[in-house]
Amino acid sequence: MKNVEVSKIIDPTPASDGAGVKLKRSIGVEPDYFDPFLMLDEFGSGNKDDYIGGFPPHPHRGIETVTYMLQGEFEHQDSTGAKGRMTSGDVQWMKTGSGIIHSEMPVMSEGRLHGFQLWINMPAKLKMSKPDYIYIDSKKMEIYKDDYKQVKIIAGKFENSEGPVKKHNLKPIYFDVELKKGKKFNFQLPSAHNSFIYLINGEIKIGEQTHDKVKDSTLILLTKGEKLSVSSLTKAKFLLISGKPIGEKIARGGPFVMNTKSEILQAVQDYHNGTFVK
Repeated sequence: MKNVEVSKIIDPTPASDGAGVKLKRSIGVEPDYFDPFLMLDEFGSGNKDDYIGGFPPHPHRGIETVTYMLQGEFEHQDSTGAKGRMTSGDVQWMKTGSGIIHSEMPVMSEGRLHGFQLWINMPAKLKMSKPDYIYIDSKKMEIYKDDYKQVKIIAGKFENSEGPVKKHNLKPIYFDVELKKGKKFNFQLPSAHNSFIYLINGEIKIGEQTHDKVKDSTLILLTKGEKLSVSSLTKAKFLLISGKPIGEKIARGGPFVMNTKSEILQAVQDYHNGTFVK
């Protein structure tokens, strides 16, 4: 099997979104697109002024949004009628398809908020499909544990444990991994997938080749291969995310991601004339 190595190490860019929520953006800036991943944001602060404005109602079309809450509470509402309160450890996986209008607002007036939002592209044949919303309670997620590590499985399989997101067209892998100092995490990735690690905290080494130091809030793009090995130089926590590339041209327009500029213009027109939600 071919070893998976570090392709590129990227420091996230400070940004803000919604009503002034401060965050660190990596995918969506550098790299602009890592097929099928369109955007990755880490939001986290103990200062309520950095997040209290939340994400008021806004539209999406043609993408999937995956929100993973590590700490804090958010309330989700959308045009399908779905509503739920995200608490620490919960995930919402939303397939926006032909169009959805949703909001994500904090239900906390103080304390620490920390989480991630990932945007995943949808293939052309599914971009105008019926929207779907999946709420995943952390208490129902499978967690693999041994003396050296803990792997929380949101999508994909690890050992005999499987995540709740199944039968997905892109065969995604989404793990939250915690490693004790001086230990290893080994995993076999699909050779055709595009994969990355987002280091949340700690310091790690990836693969067999020498690479620059990676520590805390860092995006690490990986080469294609099968044999992934991650060593922890300190106690570490990271996300491993992987998916099958779509290989189609994309056109972006804010919250809309389609295949052509004309489809973006149509989405904008639909939103403004009130026909966006089918």
